[in-house]
Amino acid sequence: MNSNTVATLEKLEITADEFWNISHQTGNFISMLIKSAKIKNVLELGTSNGYSALWIADALQYTEGHLTTIEFWEKRQCLAREYIEKCGLSNYVSFKIGQAIDVIHNELQNEQFDFVFMDANKGEYLSLFQAFHPLVKKGGIILADNVISHAKKVEPFIKTISNNAEYQSQVLDLPDGLLMAYKQG
Repeated sequence: MNSNTVATLEKLEITADEFWNISHQTGNFISMLIKSAKIKNVLELGTSNGYSALWIADALQYTEGHLTTIEFWEKRQCLAREYIEKCGLSNYVSFKIGQAIDVIHNELQNEQFDFVFMDANKGEYLSLFQAFHPLVKKGGIILADNVISHAKKVEPFIKTISNNAEYQSQVLDLPDGLLMAYKQG
């Protein structure tokens, strides 16, 4: 990780609560997972100010992969673009603006992803999963943040993916809770 990226991540950690960023531990876990699994094509739902996108894009630089990240709020996406550019990671990221479900249906239907990271509206996790599930490659990984901190809101999603024979899933005890699912069939 270059010094600009480290400094930018440290700067963004100061405002983590304001932008609902993932924890440093979760970002580090995601980075290691992308590198070790040699992930190439990532979909992120919920860019916010780009904190998690920095972790992901930095790891994708290592695997020569690409991140497609979707954010509803243009102001937040502008911040994310600024930070990604500052860290020299623009070649690894495509930004999409709008409702994630609409972007998935209208712009990404011909894409295939081997990794999806969800950190968007928790009440929409189930409908988001239903929208992107066909785009996840066999052997792909889904991570969903805030599954402990927002347990009631994400309960329908957790029940659905836990009972889906195509997925093997586990809630990880990282800050706020992280569900990890592997698409096996």
